[in-house]
Amino acid sequence: MNGARQTGKTTLTQGMGHYVSLDEAGALAAASEDPMSFLSQMTANQTGTLIIDEVQMAPQLFPAIKLLIDRDRRAGRFLLTGSSNVFLLPKMAESLAGRVEILTLMPFAQSEIRSGERNVLDDLLELEFSFSAYLDSEVLDRAQLIERVVAGGYPEVLSRSLPERRQAWFESYVTTILQRDVREIANVAGLTQMPRLLTLLAARCAATLNMADVARASNLPYTTLQRYMTLLETLFLTHLMPAWSTNLGQRAVKSPKLLLNDTGLIVNLLRLDSAALVEGHALLGPLVGNFVLLEMMKLATWSRSRPGLYHWRTQSRQEVDLVIEGAAGSVVGVEVKASARIDSSDFKGLRALATATGEKFRRGVVFYSGSQALPFGPDLYALPISALWR
Repeated sequence: MNGARQTGKTTLTQGMGHYVSLDEAGALAAASEDPMSFLSQMTANQTGTLIIDEVQMAPQLFPAIKLLIDRDRRAGRFLLTGSSNVFLLPKMAESLAGRVEILTLMPFAQSEIRSGERNVLDDLLELEFSFSAYLDSEVLDRAQLIERVVAGGYPEVLSRSLPERRQAWFESYVTTILQRDVREIANVAGLTQMPRLLTLLAARCAATLNMADVARASNLPYTTLQRYMTLLETLFLTHLMPAWSTNLGQRAVKSPKLLLNDTGLIVNLLRLDSAALVEGHALLGPLVGNFVLLEMMKLATWSRSRPGLYHWRTQSRQEVDLVIEGAAGSVVGVEVKASARIDSSDFKGLRALATATGEKFRRGVVFYSGSQALPFGPDLYALPISALWR
């Protein structure tokens, strides 16, 4: 199990078996000195699961774990957690490929916070969409929606009601990750540039990533920027949503869409607040877009259908914020609007996607900040953003 720091991995896994954290200096020293002896002693006479927290701190463990797994293929002997994506680090990935099941723990989804009972992503992929189930979605005004965006989903932040306390937490969080975790997984010079880069990326959230533009704005060499981007993704601070194409003769943009892992983090990096966003700040649209797309990513982690998530944009500027690809290539398109007003023109991209995909197109949805679920023609719907935690 991996995921960003402070998403609840330790809280979730403690009590599932014998727990050891490599955040403790003694345990880290023992695991690094003689990995095979460490694992053998920790699993001797143990019939349950050995939980190793922050396993990325001792990469020497991975070859030893591989050998023990190959000797005894019983499932559930090891539960490894980490706050960096070890499968983006080639040597670690090679050790455990085909021997592990990967779970990613993201900050809380709104459906977890609000005890939602439906997974709208699964509903959208069904042959028949239960539109009537969303007619009584929670009614939010603009300020209430923005409060959810500003709070984000980190458990610790949600326990703090004062904006200044949330800001203090985020500042310490970013400093700890960029000063400690980056040093642990890579020998990076110029760490002082990383906070500024993360802020630059926050201002470009929910947009197609233009590496050349970011390189110019950050004054970083292109190769250095590529390395830094990989590090930020490895630490789960950013997500790159791949582009989707239909192979139907249209020239699709191949650049990924950039998402940061939490809208509360974005708000604090950019020094925004609820009042500025309620008044209509220019970044409200991208923030709401990042918020909704993250919610769909979170829902996908426990979806029955395990769909692929992409964005779509052609050279002729036809675009859809999110393309959900289900079984047998079925396609659902999702657009996001921060506005409470909706009309037929907001479905332009979805209609283009329907034309491009033909019979594979299942339906298109625009999530907006209004209060009503509305049909806009065959297989086209407008849903309140609150439908995400119905």
